[in-house]
Amino acid sequence: MDYALIWYGLIGFAVLIYVVLDGFDLGIGILFPKASNEAERDLMMNSIAPVWDGNETWLVLGGGGLFAVFPLAYSIVMPALYAPLIIMLLGLVLRGVSFEYRFRTKRGKFVWSIAFFAGSIAAAATQGIMLGAMLQGIEVDGRSYAGGWFDWFTPFTLFCGFATICAYALLGACWLVIKLPQELADRYYDVAKHWGVALVLCIVVVSAWLPLTHEIVSERWFNLPNSMLYFMVPILAVVCIWQLFKSLNNHQAVRAYLFGIGLFIVSALGFSVSTFPYIVPFSVTYADAAAPDSSLKFLLTGTVFLLPMVIAYSGYAYWVFRGKLKHDEGYH
Repeated sequence: MDYALIWYGLIGFAVLIYVVLDGFDLGIGILFPKASNEAERDLMMNSIAPVWDGNETWLVLGGGGLFAVFPLAYSIVMPALYAPLIIMLLGLVLRGVSFEYRFRTKRGKFVWSIAFFAGSIAAAATQGIMLGAMLQGIEVDGRSYAGGWFDWFTPFTLFCGFATICAYALLGACWLVIKLPQELADRYYDVAKHWGVALVLCIVVVSAWLPLTHEIVSERWFNLPNSMLYFMVPILAVVCIWQLFKSLNNHQAVRAYLFGIGLFIVSALGFSVSTFPYIVPFSVTYADAAAPDSSLKFLLTGTVFLLPMVIAYSGYAYWVFRGKLKHDEGYH
């Protein structure tokens, strides 16, 4: 059994679930300036207050799993991305503090609203920058990082950071039309459309940019017969985009949110087929970076019990706090 491949899939799954779940609550922070008053911001924050910390469990699973099962990849990726990673963590900390402090003050409420927005933007942008840095490739010499401190800071990575902000804002707007009272939710359909258009344009640009700068990616996408299989990804993306905007036009909130998630899944599939089997694109494969099979097997045994518990906890939290919010109720 290829335990390294199993863990490659599990780490990818954890990161994808984190992006989908934490993506919409980061998106709500990004959309904070769109609210008409502090009362609306209270409702926006209360819509995610019961679940935001549980969403970030998946980040721990993804990062901790990378350290445990692919130590070589961890030792290369971390030095390459220390700066954006630190900014991301500081942004997440600022958001966490804002959740509590904003509901405990009156005079300084606006300060924590700004902090919540700033932390959300910082976390979203740096996640996109780190993804862009992985896609553009990390310079490796032997078994260590060979690049510079600011190799992650390029036009491509900055554009990926902007694309991630658009993606999260779209998910956040779709979440708000599900959770907010109807009279407040309706205008977020238009907000979702605007961010959706921006995201589609970003996807088109990145999809063209990547093959033009990487011969490996270009060969996979445009050389027959392999390209016939890879072309299923853009076809699925077009279907998700079409259904997303159709759902928004018809005011089908849950359906729009699900197709927004579908677009994330298709994007993740595109990333996977562009970089597989590299875990450090385009230098180190998952097999080369993996820990010994005995360690992978031992860790997998624990994960078999841990992963269902995390999924059950998350599902239960969403079930308990399902439905639309009312003006006179909240988590705090």
